Amino acid sequence: MADRLSALDVSFLYMETPTTAMHVGGVAVLEPPEGGFDYERLVELISQRIALVPRYRQKVRVVPGRIANPVWVDDEAFDVTYHVRRSALPKPGTDAQLRELVGRLMSRQLDRSRPLWEIYLVEGLAEGRVGVITKTHHAMVDGVSAVDIGTVILDLTPEPREVPADDWQPAREPGLVSLVAGAVTDLVKRPTQAIDNARGAVGDVRATAGKVAGVAGGVLASVATIARPAPDSPLNVRIGEQRRFGMARTDLDDYKRIRKAHGGTVNDVVLAVVSGALRSWLMTRGESVTPTTTIRAMVPVSVRPEGKEGQLGNRVSSYFVDLPVGEGSAVMRLHQVSFAMRGHKESGEAVGADAIVALSGFAPPTLHSLGARVASSFTRRLFNLVVTNVPGPQFPLYAAGARMLEMYPVVPLAKGQAVSIGLTSYDGGVYFGLNADRDAMPDIDVLAGLIEESLAELVGTVS
Repeated sequence: MADRLSALDVSFLYMETPTTAMHVGGVAVLEPPEGGFDYERLVELISQRIALVPRYRQKVRVVPGRIANPVWVDDEAFDVTYHVRRSALPKPGTDAQLRELVGRLMSRQLDRSRPLWEIYLVEGLAEGRVGVITKTHHAMVDGVSAVDIGTVILDLTPEPREVPADDWQPAREPGLVSLVAGAVTDLVKRPTQAIDNARGAVGDVRATAGKVAGVAGGVLASVATIARPAPDSPLNVRIGEQRRFGMARTDLDDYKRIRKAHGGTVNDVVLAVVSGALRSWLMTRGESVTPTTTIRAMVPVSVRPEGKEGQLGNRVSSYFVDLPVGEGSAVMRLHQVSFAMRGHKESGEAVGADAIVALSGFAPPTLHSLGARVASSFTRRLFNLVVTNVPGPQFPLYAAGARMLEMYPVVPLAKGQAVSIGLTSYDGGVYFGLNADRDAMPDIDVLAGLIEESLAELVGTVS
């Protein structure tokens, strides 16, 4: 039986528009081994490892009439060289040129007639380094619990680990009759879904809209923002299709020193650093910044079930935090962020992943786009930007002997969001990736530089 997309996964497909591409990504900078690291080696490596992620040889097939969610099917014409691509910068390639390339690559949507991923080898970086840029549709991966192609090509040592031989043969792609029969079978097994489908078919919009409002109201009620919409901000504008990308490099030890001196958590220090950077950025734009000025961030937080720390399938909660950009003191900004985060955790004012799934997945497939668009339309009212912080390993990783030096995440933009900030810690560093609308954020490099300055300001308060 075909593997059907979940309600959450399919919502990312329906949520996608020309201006809101729903792929996540990453930018890795590698130091090649003595034998080099070229395109042929990357293709060989991925060909050897792709069996570890079977989804990467599957594509999405829509069920006729959308009477059920789409299904994953094997791509009988799978061509690894279509997905693994090659690019180059004029030597010696600069970080600015790399960022410009990332922005252009992330602006293009993935081809839905093929498996929903791409990976690029970027040659020509300064000092003999190479870059690896990944793009994977949100329908295929699930945040911090994802196991994607960028992960399986990495090893703990310069010597690549052995993997089983791959004897994959694609299953025959189902025909239209088979797709419909499978959908009917699933509907019979889940009668409540059949009822929803029937309501949608006869146009019972009121029942559907009521369900949207009910779940959305639950989300809003779970945070103390129902009477306090997110503040007006230049971060919330109509966005286009094109992107810019910014990068900031920082040291994990700095965050630990600040936390030890002033309390809180490393994540609190991260948010305080972002607050300081946004404060300075607003001032460079001539925006009004008063002592009460705030910018609301949605901060996804991984919540692992007790006793299952080593397992995948993390639950994710989202906190809505008013970043105190109006506060002039770096230390006071940190204390205010720590107080807000502690209050969220103690009061349980988190929006759990289950509520978000319900918001996007309650409707029959023909009306999924309605639920997804309603969810997207809330962003302007609920928060100004997303800040994701995913801890990574504090030891080096390798791809075919090439040591990974840096890793920057790329977080997709939601409707009306001019920038998203992702960061990951790795091997002693904390790397910020800023995905931004090209027209709304011509100064994304200014904001990235201010992140480093904001951290330095906090470091200066530590004796």
